[in-house]
Amino acid sequence: MDDDIPYLLLTPGPLTTSRTVRRAMLRDYCTWDDEYNSLVSSIRRRLTALATPADGYTTTLMQGSGTFVVESVVGSTIPADGKLLVVDNGAYGRRIASIAERLGVERVVLNVDETQTAPLQEIETAFRRDATITHLAMVHCETTTGLLNPAAEVGRICQEFGKTYILDAMSSFGGVPLDMAEWNVDYLISSANKCIQGAPGFGFAVARRDPLAACEGRARSLSLDLYDQWREMEEKNGKWRYTSPTHVVRAFDQAMIELVDEGGVAARHQRYCENQRRLREGMVDMGFDCLIDAADQSPIITAFYEPVDERFTFARFYDELKARRFVIYPGKVSLAATFRIGTIGHVFPADVDELLAAIAAALSDMNLSLGR
Repeated sequence: MDDDIPYLLLTPGPLTTSRTVRRAMLRDYCTWDDEYNSLVSSIRRRLTALATPADGYTTTLMQGSGTFVVESVVGSTIPADGKLLVVDNGAYGRRIASIAERLGVERVVLNVDETQTAPLQEIETAFRRDATITHLAMVHCETTTGLLNPAAEVGRICQEFGKTYILDAMSSFGGVPLDMAEWNVDYLISSANKCIQGAPGFGFAVARRDPLAACEGRARSLSLDLYDQWREMEEKNGKWRYTSPTHVVRAFDQAMIELVDEGGVAARHQRYCENQRRLREGMVDMGFDCLIDAADQSPIITAFYEPVDERFTFARFYDELKARRFVIYPGKVSLAATFRIGTIGHVFPADVDELLAAIAAALSDMNLSLGR
C-alpha cells in the first residue's frame, strides 16, 4: 500500500489508483490543444484494440460516470420502433431497465434471481415469443453480488436471432479477458475508474463502426448523443463536443500504460483472481459465508452474508476496518443482509492478507467468533 494513501478502497470503483496515475492529474491542459486531442485519439485506438483485434470497431469517450455512457448507448442506438430485452439479475441490470423506461424505449424485462446467472433458455424463448425485440442489454459482471454472467453465450444467441447486443462491461473490461467480435457484442460499455485503474470522470463505448454510423438523429438527449460525440472525435482528431475531463484523461493514459506494463489483461486478470481466491478462502476460514457459488463468482467483488449476531452491525464493522486503512462496500441485494469486498484496483495479494488480519482483529474487538 502506498504510504500517501489514507486507506485502500476495496470497492468496484472508484478504486485505489497508483501513485503515478494520481500524479498524472497534477497538470492543467487545454481542451483545444492538438497534443491533448491527439492523446484522446490514441486512447480511443488503444481501447478499441483492447476490446477486439478485429477490424470494424471504434471507441467513443463520454463525460460522466459509467451510467452516463449506458444511458448514452440506450438512448442513441435503439430506434423509435425498436424494442429492448433487459436481463435483470441485479441492481445494474435493473438500472438499464429504468433508463429505458425514462427514455421511452419499449422494453421487455427478464427478471432473474440475483444469485443466478442469465438464463440462456429463457432468452431464446423471449426472442422466439416476441419477434419485435431488436436489442438485448445485459451486465457482464453484476457488482450487486459479484456474479459473472455468461456474456459469450448470450452473444451467440443474439447472433442466431439477429439481435443487437449491448454489454455493460463496466466492472469487467480490462480485468477479465474478452473479445467483443468473438462474443458478437455490438456495443461494449465501461468506465475509466474500473479495471483499467484510472480516475472517475468519463466512460466509453466500443462499438461496431457500421451500426454506430447508422445512428444519426436517433439520440433522445443532446449531451448524451453517442453518434454526435463519435463524429466530433472522428472528424476533429479526438476533440470532445463539450468540455472534457482533461486531468482524468491524462490519468487514464497513464493507467493504460501501466496495464501494458503489468502484462495486459491476462496478467491483471490473474492478479485479480489471486486476490479474490485469497479473500474467499480467508473469509470462509473465519466463518463467513459467500452469497454466490464459486462457479459463478467474478474476481471483481465478492458478497458475504452478514453474521446473524446482534453484536454485528455493518456500520461498526465498516468503521473498524476503515480505522485499519480498509474501506469495503455495503450490500445491495434484496434477498439477504450482505456486505461486499472488491479485489480490483491497485491492490495485491499482500494487501488482501493484511485485510484478512484486519478483519480478524475487528471481529475480536466486536467480541465475535464465527468459527465453524
